[in-house]
Amino acid sequence: MVQELVGKYIFLVQTFVEAGEQGLSWQQVARRWEDRYGEAYPRRSFVNHRAAVEEVFGIAIRCDRHTNRYRIDKGESAVDQREAVDYLINTFTVNSLLTLSKERLSGRVAVEDVPSGHQYLTTLMQAMLEGAVLRIRYRKYLSEEADERVLHPYALKEFAKRWYLVAFSEEADALRVYALDRIIGLERTGGHFSMPEGFDVDQAFEASYGIYLPEPGQVPVLVKLRTTLRESAYLQDLPLHLSQTLVEQASDHCIFALRVIPNPNLVMDLCKHGDRLEVLEPASLRAAVQEALNKAIQLYET
Repeated sequence: MVQELVGKYIFLVQTFVEAGEQGLSWQQVARRWEDRYGEAYPRRSFVNHRAAVEEVFGIAIRCDRHTNRYRIDKGESAVDQREAVDYLINTFTVNSLLTLSKERLSGRVAVEDVPSGHQYLTTLMQAMLEGAVLRIRYRKYLSEEADERVLHPYALKEFAKRWYLVAFSEEADALRVYALDRIIGLERTGGHFSMPEGFDVDQAFEASYGIYLPEPGQVPVLVKLRTTLRESAYLQDLPLHLSQTLVEQASDHCIFALRVIPNPNLVMDLCKHGDRLEVLEPASLRAAVQEALNKAIQLYET
């Protein structure tokens, strides 16, 4: 039921994305809904769905009173600005299309299997929408036992093909991050919570890398990277961090700069580039990457 509801939110967003600046009249919206779901679309449901889409995705569907047409308000919404929202919308849309066209597309579309705990996505989104307190059973890596946590689900974050829940933990009395694929049970407690005023998940992780929340007192540092010309093309198409800038382009290399708090996620991703990328500064990050690469070499020398 929850997944069906979120699917309808996604359909509504995609409908208005495709309509573009000209938008849609109420009659056009209702007709497209009926064509898709085979049922009438009450105007009250449309009002409720618009409110839910704005609260969950940050995408506002406004009515132009001069033309009586509805369209996405790109000045306030996040369709073009927030990659996480785009990814979520695309994920649900592709899954929906594959489900509807499974037989017709069989053998023609390859979808990577991502162990992300995606079965909890819609349940968590609905709990976020309603401010519902959750109790989860969570098993860490290298642990045989599962712990119970009582959480206030604040946000969802995707990183490296995995989904994570950003939540306030009543046990820790602090914000924590939980991998969805490590959740082995989830239920509502019956309690409710209020979101902290002004909370924004992008801002919470703005200075960090990956799924590590900044620790108290941590501040971003200047990171400089030297890459081959070929690797620089990849980094320009898919930046490591929002703060990444190209500061030098020579005949045989490029230098990038970013401001970020180094952590294990960053070290691991820098190692992935092998001999195509060199950490110039800070010295501590350069040493961490060098140590990780040396340990990898030792595995093959033994």
